[in-house]
Amino acid sequence: MRLKVFAQIRWILRRALSVTHAITLGVCVVGFSCAVQAQKYPQRPVRIIAPVQPGGAVDLLARTVAERLARATGGSFIVENQSGGGGTIAAQAVARAPADGYTLMLGYVATHGTGPAVRRLPYDAVRDFTAIAMLGGTPNVLVVPTSLGVNDVRGLLELSRRAGTRLSYGSSGSGSLTHLAMEQFRQAAQFDAVHVPYRGIGPAIADLLGGQTQMLMPGLAGALAHLRAGKLRALAITGARRHPFITDVPTFAELGYRGFDGVQWYGIVGPARLPAELTRQLNAEINKALSSTELRERFAHEAIEPMPMSPEQFGRFIEADILRWSTLARERGIELND
Repeated sequence: MRLKVFAQIRWILRRALSVTHAITLGVCVVGFSCAVQAQKYPQRPVRIIAPVQPGGAVDLLARTVAERLARATGGSFIVENQSGGGGTIAAQAVARAPADGYTLMLGYVATHGTGPAVRRLPYDAVRDFTAIAMLGGTPNVLVVPTSLGVNDVRGLLELSRRAGTRLSYGSSGSGSLTHLAMEQFRQAAQFDAVHVPYRGIGPAIADLLGGQTQMLMPGLAGALAHLRAGKLRALAITGARRHPFITDVPTFAELGYRGFDGVQWYGIVGPARLPAELTRQLNAEINKALSSTELRERFAHEAIEPMPMSPEQFGRFIEADILRWSTLARERGIELND
């Protein structure tokens, strides 16, 4: 009899402990859920660092993304311009920032493509960053002044090989995409031309129009007004297909030159080891914005085509772009250590 009583008491105590444990667990789960909801991102202003001075495509895209993310999350996204060192200062600051989602960057081909290919940088463009979302890209276009009297690539090459002719080409700076893209063309077409680097694409175009140089490969947005005014002539364009703004201009591939699919691209990156869930959230919101007619029209003013990707796809794109330009730079002996 006594054993039965003890057994019943033990069963009652075990049951009570189970109930208490369940209640405690439930409180913990509810508390955790409330904590997660209370920490909905963002809780404070998010910086999107633009590695350039205000104005231009990089700054415009940074502000467009900030506006869209603020609208989607109800939070505050602020663009901070940090120019200098060809984007190095900004990139280094972001690489060193806490991986909490409150410091992001408008990374682009100079900071995460051509720059790492030709310079020793104080950051690793792959390991020190989290690829979040690709925004889009614009092709480069081979242009000459109409006064040169050249109508196509064949004519330009014939002119370059004419006895006594010494052609030159401008760029927005040594190691820039405008420099490397032209070196890619020189390598493929086997012709000589003197490189004249400028501090930015504006003065490079000005000297091209003035006849100081004879060719240039700027982004389409920079050349478009001069093409429409009839002051410049486009001979070929990079990318997989013709651009709707200049449908009469063939791609390099159409002319028999393979591998000319590099573009001036722009995307959003953050410090390395950004939480995966936050990365996916930002990527989803940005890709949703890229599908809107309003944003596509805004991008069109800079001749930028939206290029939505997953974080993984964007990460692989950055690695491939660095490899592309590193290979070319090594083959052409281009290395800058200033």
